[in-house]
Amino acid sequence: MAQDPTQRLLHQARFLKSAQNVEQCPPDAGFEVAFAGRSNAGKSSAINRLTGQRTLARTSKTPGRTQLINFFALDEERRLVDLPGYGYAKVAKSKRNEWQEHLDHYLAERQVLVGLVLMMDIRHPLKDFDLLMLEWSAQANMPIHILMTKADKLKFGAAKSTLLKVQSQLKNHPAPLSLQLFSATNGTGCEAAWDKLGEWLEIAAPDQSE
Repeated sequence: MAQDPTQRLLHQARFLKSAQNVEQCPPDAGFEVAFAGRSNAGKSSAINRLTGQRTLARTSKTPGRTQLINFFALDEERRLVDLPGYGYAKVAKSKRNEWQEHLDHYLAERQVLVGLVLMMDIRHPLKDFDLLMLEWSAQANMPIHILMTKADKLKFGAAKSTLLKVQSQLKNHPAPLSLQLFSATNGTGCEAAWDKLGEWLEIAAPDQSE
């Protein structure tokens, strides 16, 4: 089966640069979708699965390894952004606070950000960081799409039940949000995620008349 244009473009992703702060980011032009999540929520694995590349984003069993803002180019004007993992990284508190400050600046100042993908481990949804990101999304009116990751760790019925429970909890949330099940291990939810990324990045479908 032929790849859709979003899938094809994502498979062209290449590492562009890492930035420690907003000043080091690429020029503020084009389209960017950022990936955020608590440490060990499966963020790097999700990026690798969605781009069809096993080592594009660094994965580690040590939470909090992603300490920089990492940019991946899809073409001249579209990028994916891997934001620093947040949570129980084994580093000094001052360093964690520094990461958080740079993350806050990126979210507040980056004009090209068109959507935020929030990773939540399906076994531990709606932690404090997740609620903070949803609150920021509501205030900024920034679309946020939740990937309930590691869905393969639960039986399908339990995963679906958790999804429905979280949907119910967020039913009246003011953030422009959507959510789905996702597994980087077996590919559950890839099509829905590609559709959302294609919508945000304005990747046009090929002309059917060709």
